Amino acid sequence: MASLYELTGDFLKVREMLFDEDADIEMIENTLDCIGCLFEEKADNYAKILQCINDDILKIKNEMERLKIRKEMLQKRSDRLKQKLKTSMEITGKTKFSTTLYTFSIRKNGGLEPLKIDADIKDIPEQYLTPQPPTINIGAIRKALDEGAILHFAHIEERGTNLSIK
Repeated sequence: MASLYELTGDFLKVREMLFDEDADIEMIENTLDCIGCLFEEKADNYAKILQCINDDILKIKNEMERLKIRKEMLQKRSDRLKQKLKTSMEITGKTKFSTTLYTFSIRKNGGLEPLKIDADIKDIPEQYLTPQPPTINIGAIRKALDEGAILHFAHIEERGTNLSIK
């Protein structure tokens, strides 16, 4: 069977024949009918292929959604188990040990200590706000606290902990 490209070329050739005064009109009509039938059959086949592709796309989309839900469930389960182990280690005081397979330790999180703002934004001096629109300037507050300033609206908290399994 001819390809869609070939059928399109044949159709263009027959169309050119329409402008040829010597061409037999009956032959042109028969050729157009033949090309038309082949073209329609080819179009049906393309539609079938497109339908299969679209069905596959829908299946993949549904599978991706199913896997996303599964991933979220497994992530929550993993976080819960990790938190349970960390809590038990903290309660028992066994915060660092090794087994034949893994090393367990609870250590402080890195980076800056968490900063907790204890007041409403309207109660914070302007020097610690970022203008337009007013927001809290965490960097300025942290710097002032690190330099020993006592601010009634903020304080530095202890770093949190996390469980490391290697």
